[in-house]
Amino acid sequence: MNGIVCAEQLRKTFGEIVAVDGLSFSIASGACFGILGPNGAGKTSTIRMIYGFSPLTAGQLRVFGMDITRQTRAVKARIGVCQQENNLDPDLTILQNLLVFARYFNIPAPIARKRARELLKFMALDHRENARASELSGGMVRRVVMARALLNKPELLILDEPTTGLDPQSRHQVWERLEELRAAGLTILLTTHYMEEASRLCDRLLIMDSGRLLVEGTPAELVRRHVGGHVLEVVEPAAGLTEHLDQCGARYEAYGHRLVVYTEEGGDLYRDISERFCGGGCAMRMATLEDVFLHLTGRELRE
Repeated sequence: MNGIVCAEQLRKTFGEIVAVDGLSFSIASGACFGILGPNGAGKTSTIRMIYGFSPLTAGQLRVFGMDITRQTRAVKARIGVCQQENNLDPDLTILQNLLVFARYFNIPAPIARKRARELLKFMALDHRENARASELSGGMVRRVVMARALLNKPELLILDEPTTGLDPQSRHQVWERLEELRAAGLTILLTTHYMEEASRLCDRLLIMDSGRLLVEGTPAELVRRHVGGHVLEVVEPAAGLTEHLDQCGARYEAYGHRLVVYTEEGGDLYRDISERFCGGGCAMRMATLEDVFLHLTGRELRE
């Protein structure tokens, strides 16, 4: 298994709780690789092992060809991490936050200042370099944390739910910056709950649940393989619809007052169902990654 990151039978337990259970995958150089899963699936536990924060329970994990358990310091010097928590120092300006962080990598002060200002400009925050972190909006704080993660010019950028809680404008700003970084050849690993984010940014992704790998592939492959080209949603389906779909050999999921049909084309099926079985209305749309996610992990709440 080759790649910037190579995980083989990765396992992480906390007492009797199994957070990651035999996970294997690799991340190619220059790719944006996404890890998806419901709450408690093991996403954060997985990436924390990759950047050396949490020790492995079992398995093998190599980053840049190095064993993370024995060469942790060397690995950390070559990665950047943007965690879920916005852990900037609220009493410092955003420029000062970056300069203090640069000391962890022994970056000389003049170079650190130049690099910090370049990154703040890249993140469209150069006009706020003297503002305290506590004065910034949530979207600005996330961009500062990303800038900080790039200070050491990492070869691998790890992002744990980078846009959670952001408004649409801020989210799209972050996406645009990540697309620029990917185009420049930076390898990116991210976890996210936003299917649109995964579809837009990721070259390849895996979906996991209960610590285990469910599927892996490109977003387009996963949609085509697991739900087809189109989704037909039927509200308040009339009696006999499920029997009709069984006879047609169609894939579907029933949720009481709502039924979802997965189909490749769907034109004839849509007309047939809309004329005979649509009690409360029906609609056909293109299948998305969110359909794959819900189909594989279920629709019940995870709390």
